[in-house]
Amino acid sequence: MEGAQAFLLVWFGQLVSLVGSKLTGFGLGVWAYQTTGSVTRFALIMVFTALPGVLLSPIAGALVDRWDRRWTMIASDTGSGLCTLGIAVLLFTGQLRVWHIYLLMAASSTFSAFQWPAYQASIGLLVPKGQYGRASGMVQLAQATAQVVAPAAAGAMLGVIGLRGIILIDFATFLFAVSTLALVRIPRPVRASEGRGTSLIQEALDGWRYIAKRRGLLGMLFLFALANFVIGIVYVLFTPLVLSFSTSAVLGGLLSVGGIGFLAGGVLMSAWGGPRRRIYGIYAAEALFGTMLFVAGFPPSPLLLGVAAFFVYFSLPIINGCSQAIWLVKIPPEMQGRVFATRRMIAWSSLPLAYLLAGPLADRVFEPLMAVGGPLAGSVGKIIGVGPGRGIGFLYMVFGVFLLETTLVALFYPRMRRLELEIPDAVPG
Repeated sequence: MEGAQAFLLVWFGQLVSLVGSKLTGFGLGVWAYQTTGSVTRFALIMVFTALPGVLLSPIAGALVDRWDRRWTMIASDTGSGLCTLGIAVLLFTGQLRVWHIYLLMAASSTFSAFQWPAYQASIGLLVPKGQYGRASGMVQLAQATAQVVAPAAAGAMLGVIGLRGIILIDFATFLFAVSTLALVRIPRPVRASEGRGTSLIQEALDGWRYIAKRRGLLGMLFLFALANFVIGIVYVLFTPLVLSFSTSAVLGGLLSVGGIGFLAGGVLMSAWGGPRRRIYGIYAAEALFGTMLFVAGFPPSPLLLGVAAFFVYFSLPIINGCSQAIWLVKIPPEMQGRVFATRRMIAWSSLPLAYLLAGPLADRVFEPLMAVGGPLAGSVGKIIGVGPGRGIGFLYMVFGVFLLETTLVALFYPRMRRLELEIPDAVPG
């Protein structure tokens, strides 16, 4: 099987695997927090999950361009599945410790460093250029579906089959993803003659050189790095923000509302494919994200936070779908592994930093500012309130304004605004 049908089958396999991974992520998070009672140790799971994939991306991208992309995805999914199986074995034998999770999630992240660029670069080889926007939207839709389905399903499963059963289901989803890949054929792009015989390090640097010469793409990449830093902060602090004035049931409901927004944005991108000038889709969705983040900082209200969560998550598939379509069109297929891996490294490099800084920023800076009798209690406090959680609310507002300002700067940067006109398409129409 090849072409669009092959893409649909691979996409479905990755969707099922993603749901399985989200189930395990939710279950392990609950287990780690209940076992240790430490927010820091809980956050370290995110750090170990993100960091190896970011650091190894350039080398992984160069190898993806050398290797068969289908077999790269098969090997990567198999490796991640074995990491999940390792956690299951330790859990069944009563030997599982938090540091085991750190190591095995780091190993899984290493495999992900190869799987992600291979999957993204395969899209342009399986679907026609005119469908890049919709295909990218479908990838976002898969992530949104997992975001909606997994937390609720994992919460219900924990009480019935426990963490052991959830991990075994996750392992089965990896096997399903591998089986779908075994049924398809992904063409191998023709490598340029000047790319043969060069060292792996030189090829890894090729991704950076290609982006650096195209200032519009570089500007877009740095905008995403800044946005990801904000997303990381927001993600870590959302739970303490809600629990500062409400219950865990309300928190679960708000997360579900955000997931529905994510799903709605993914459906829209899958059906629409984005505007003709996709860069404007990115600008508009980034502005919506920043505005809703600012709104989320006002006096605590489940309704207000529900609206903000819906539209924050709604904006993400549009931002990512439009961006992916641009990269697919502008990067030659034979270089997409290297370029996409470098792109991932730069755009995601801010996430581990955000995870590490979120707690100290809230606890040592913003919460004291908005405490009763704090330095800003008599000014900002009169608008958004004072006491527990109001410092996080103020932090949300500050980062919302920051995101709006960076989007405005990007809008007036001509190389980025006109990149779709100035950078020639690498893929023929």
